[in-house]
Amino acid sequence: MNQAPGLHPPALVYWLLAVLFLLIGVRWFERFNLYIPFREITAHPGTVGLKYDDLYLKTEDGPIINAWWVENKPESPVILFCHGNGGNIGSRVDKLRLFRQAGASVLMFDYRGYGRSTGSPTENGTYRDGEAAYRWLIDEKKIPPERIVFCGESLGNGVAIELALRHTPRGLIVDSAFTSIVAMGKLVFPFLPVDWMVKFRYDNLSKIPRVSCPVLVMHSPHDDVIPFAMGQALFAAAPEPKTFLQMRGSHNEGFLETGPAYVEAIARFLKSL
Repeated sequence: MNQAPGLHPPALVYWLLAVLFLLIGVRWFERFNLYIPFREITAHPGTVGLKYDDLYLKTEDGPIINAWWVENKPESPVILFCHGNGGNIGSRVDKLRLFRQAGASVLMFDYRGYGRSTGSPTENGTYRDGEAAYRWLIDEKKIPPERIVFCGESLGNGVAIELALRHTPRGLIVDSAFTSIVAMGKLVFPFLPVDWMVKFRYDNLSKIPRVSCPVLVMHSPHDDVIPFAMGQALFAAAPEPKTFLQMRGSHNEGFLETGPAYVEAIARFLKSL
């Protein structure tokens, strides 16, 4: 008897398994390149002479995130800081020190899977982590939204911009941001079907026109990870009032290489709000 053309049952099983393994591999590849968490905390605010509260905040879906609260003056603006994709909050104590020099109190937190936070990072998970940090400021510290400024760094801009859409903060600081993960993927892997492969989007360019607060965008033309043109595109898309700081230096060290201008720009922005 002649068999109908097409895949034989064993061949069909092998084909389905191959597709399954390909999809699993794509998801692993995306996570591996997008989230680079470190578990060890190598520094803390006390390392740079700052008093702080060590917090553990529960997210709406269960994971517990670690956060640090550094207070300036009771009436100071509050920066809710969302860090980049590598390391953890212990890697950002120098930036924390500069925020305080600019006149702000600061709450910085680790995403799930980073540092001492439980769970595993995803796009929606990082948004929930940001929400947990924001709710702590509102519910526990009784800080009004009009004193809170969302601030992102690299990947963290996706979280900060999403929070600025969900709430109405005093301001939004966008530091070394990409337009979207898809755009970054096409830049780094131009030979891959990135639109099809990418699950986590962080589509900052489509979101930033809809924020309803003053915006400070900061980017360096010498950024070795995220093109300067992406920072320019985000600034062009942001609503008024908005300010742009052209930084100096690399992606990870630009805030230091920019020197006093970095702190001065943030201080001016906070005072203008």
